[in-house]
Amino acid sequence: MAKVIAVANQKGGVGKTSTAVNLAAALAEAGSRVLLIDMDPQSNATTAFGVDGQKLGKSVYQVLAGSAAVAAAIAIPFPPYPHILPATTELSGAEIELVSQIGREYRLREGLEAARPEYDIVLIDCPPSLGLLTLNALVAADSILVPMQCEFLAMAGLGQLVQIVEIARRRLNVGLRIEGILFTMFDGRVNLTRQVSEEVKKYFPGKVLSTVIPRNVRISESQSFGKPLVWYDRSAKAAVAYRQLAMELLSLVGT
Repeated sequence: MAKVIAVANQKGGVGKTSTAVNLAAALAEAGSRVLLIDMDPQSNATTAFGVDGQKLGKSVYQVLAGSAAVAAAIAIPFPPYPHILPATTELSGAEIELVSQIGREYRLREGLEAARPEYDIVLIDCPPSLGLLTLNALVAADSILVPMQCEFLAMAGLGQLVQIVEIARRRLNVGLRIEGILFTMFDGRVNLTRQVSEEVKKYFPGKVLSTVIPRNVRISESQSFGKPLVWYDRSAKAAVAYRQLAMELLSLVGT
């Protein structure tokens, strides 16, 4: 049965989608059966794998609406890529359409039930918000991976996310926990970076991952070519770090 991990942070520009994409690719490369779910209406995780969601008949939107099974909506770019449950622009209206539906927070969880035995790890790329789409991801997930920059505003946002996670855990998903906090765009030469990292480690003991992802312009470049960085430029420092992250995560989840 797959471990389901939501990659979540309501603050944009923290490397959330880059983390989901490259982690999924690195895990698949390591031999894991991986499903990446794109829950962001911007569909950046979908296009980062060279998938054109608009040309597909089904997407995660149909899964949330209950009109398609996960297996019927999956895109498989080519081996050894992970399977992709793509997003399209239709997803932008899902929150409005689902708001009056009974059990709206459980739609993704229910849709995943039949597919989970087919995978070792399911990663969910959440939108940069704490709305109904992210809530569906939190209810479906076993744990959360939180990418964040070492900035004071990002640290404040982390506190807000933890509060939402606690509410979701109490009311909707009692098993939900934080898998780890991942520092992205990391530059240890900057005093602020070191100060914030130490503060986060102090307030969240044992939750900060040992892997850090350095700032690297090759990440954005790889996305324009429809390839994860871990395959676009295997020797890039961030690519090496993402493969290290995959190994660290596998040791944590025990798959």
